[in-house]
Amino acid sequence: MTDPSSRTSLAANAGPHPWRRFVAIGDSFTEGIGDPEEGSPGGHRGWADRVAEVLASQVDDFAYANLAVRGKLIGQITADQIAPALALQPDLLTFSAGGNDVIRPGTDPDEVAQQFEDAVVRLSRDGATLVVFTGIDTNFTPVFRGIRGKIAIYNENIRAIADRYDCIVADQWGLKVVQDMRFFTDDRLHYNSLGHHEVARMVLRALNVPNELQPMQPDPLPTTTWRAAREKDLVWAREYLVPWVLRRLRHRSSGDAITAKRPEPLPVVLTAAEASEAVARDDDR
Repeated sequence: MTDPSSRTSLAANAGPHPWRRFVAIGDSFTEGIGDPEEGSPGGHRGWADRVAEVLASQVDDFAYANLAVRGKLIGQITADQIAPALALQPDLLTFSAGGNDVIRPGTDPDEVAQQFEDAVVRLSRDGATLVVFTGIDTNFTPVFRGIRGKIAIYNENIRAIADRYDCIVADQWGLKVVQDMRFFTDDRLHYNSLGHHEVARMVLRALNVPNELQPMQPDPLPTTTWRAAREKDLVWAREYLVPWVLRRLRHRSSGDAITAKRPEPLPVVLTAAEASEAVARDDDR
């Protein structure tokens, strides 16, 4: 186990944050799928990019890499991303993995958690601040309500692992605001821009980093009929569920042939849309 005294103390983080090199690893959640941004690397922004933008705005000489690739299982993430991530010598790492494993029928959350712990041991090697994520509480969505118990078991394992290895926990399970389908894309699996924004705010709170990101309110829920809702369910099943099942049967992944969008630590440059958001925040002050 890494000596906790070797890690950055958040209690002392009253001034500018201490990090200069941030590396994110994981799957579609960390890649930023569901938050399209034409000017961002890979065409997606996401919570990790949003966190990096805030961190970069507060200190000089900040760099950010994102090695996450959509569709990856925890074994693939640990095999393909950990060594390259450590080679970049980060002082801040985020690790979210296992969600694609847990949602698969027949998987054991305890076995997935053992792989998670093995990864945390490796990621803790050099004393970087390590942020890990619990899974979201799926009670609000009929699609994934049936696996809520598996996610809860997995989360308890993650909390215990985080305690053993002095990780920071970014708690999606407790993030009640996003337990609303208006924070998700039409595929009902990935966060949309609103969801990624709220996750970024949550991660920054976990890191104890002051910021000016404000809550974003979704549009009011439209009125609908039972028939219209069922028709929407059928469209979802045809466009998203069936292709997902077929990929599983064919042992394929949405991440096949996809490479990391930011494989090297680079300065964070705001896109036009992101710069406009920053100007709007300044105007509101």
